[in-house]
Amino acid sequence: MGKLTYDSSLTVNLDDRLLAHLEVVIASKLQHGQGCYFSWTDNPPNGIGRTTIWLDPQISLSYKYASSRRPPLNAHWIHALLVTANSPTGLQIVLEPHPEAVPLRQRKVPD
Repeated sequence: MGKLTYDSSLTVNLDDRLLAHLEVVIASKLQHGQGCYFSWTDNPPNGIGRTTIWLDPQISLSYKYASSRRPPLNAHWIHALLVTANSPTGLQIVLEPHPEAVPLRQRKVPD
């Protein structure tokens, strides 16, 4: 489990693979000077509920991974997360698209 720390005051535990994809999406928004909300469902130890934060270029974020290896990135998952980040409700965690769920025209054909 990795950790995303927001403004040095809030830390959320996330799977390394999810965290790597969120890092790319959040960086894309912040590099363009855009803020957005980011919401997730809380784990039972923190209560069953929902947390929402405002992501802004002026607020510090840190990403701490449990593994030293960077997980491979799925461009379709990044796209799905970016769609939510650009919506009025902000960035939401969505399930990683299964390779068979990607339309054939978007699949990479082996050489």
